[in-house]
Amino acid sequence: MLWFVGLGVCPPGSIPADAARILESADIIYLETFTSPVEPSACVAGARPAPRWMVEDGREILDNAERSTVALASYGDPMVATTHAELRARAVSRGIRTGVVHAASVASAVFGECGLHHYKAGRTATIMDDAKATLTPYQTTYRNAVSGNHTLLLLEYDVGRGFFLDPGAALRMMRGAEAGQKRGVFAGDTYVVVASRVGMPDQAIRAGRLDTMEGRDYGGPPHSIVVPGPLHFTERDALLALAECSDEPPPEGHAIQSIPHQMMQRYAPAVRRAADSIPDPDRYRTILENALLYVRDAERALEEGHDEVAVLSIGYADGLVDALRMQLNLGEWSPDTKM
Repeated sequence: MLWFVGLGVCPPGSIPADAARILESADIIYLETFTSPVEPSACVAGARPAPRWMVEDGREILDNAERSTVALASYGDPMVATTHAELRARAVSRGIRTGVVHAASVASAVFGECGLHHYKAGRTATIMDDAKATLTPYQTTYRNAVSGNHTLLLLEYDVGRGFFLDPGAALRMMRGAEAGQKRGVFAGDTYVVVASRVGMPDQAIRAGRLDTMEGRDYGGPPHSIVVPGPLHFTERDALLALAECSDEPPPEGHAIQSIPHQMMQRYAPAVRRAADSIPDPDRYRTILENALLYVRDAERALEEGHDEVAVLSIGYADGLVDALRMQLNLGEWSPDTKM
């Protein structure tokens, strides 16, 4: 028998009664140590530390579970970790009975502690201590913001080094990603929330604009960062009440337009200006009419949610006008060119 036991996000003494009963009756207890810094002695007496390699390999745990009752305890909810889900599937395939004691996880608890609606939570990402690995959390935050969702960003924890990525360093890394991507996802006025030690007595929730959050004292680890999407007024009021806010949450939250919308805002009026700059327009009426029809097609496609068609159509319009300008030796143009 293999039990996956969640210890929740609260202090060790407050684990669920079912979890305590199962741990007391288990022949062997493993304590997973790579998702959060939980002290075995303070949580599960007699537990064997289970580093990442052991859980990913799984053979020792599964071999013991075939002939004994084994419990794998972990901080938060065990099934939030994909490694645990994979291990459970392997156990079932070997005919080993399994059971799960679910508990609160930071993935769910953090939104409630910040006063944000959990059903608006988008995809979660992790910020690693590597500037080259910022693209995934940046793009995840961008896609969530475009969809009107909140983003939970977990920060790297390396149990071997006892290393926690500092929120200030993480935010600076995302500002660096912004300098390259330029989508307004981590601009100076982006509102962010740093949640520290969620569920613990010394929990701290701090919020504010990115410009004012850098350099603040965030409290002890582990930390998480939440980038709110557009805020309901109840979320805004709750955030003001529950967090130490250096700035008031903006009523609109973090609203980002998609790249096709950003392109259309620049290119549609620019193509029309470029078309108007063509001398002797009657001579090139067919070309210009087709270019403007493509612009209208692009705008209509965007309204109907066909982003790819919108981008293709505005590209055709741009190409027609640009080719005509080059044929007439008027030079190339860009959407930022003043006609």
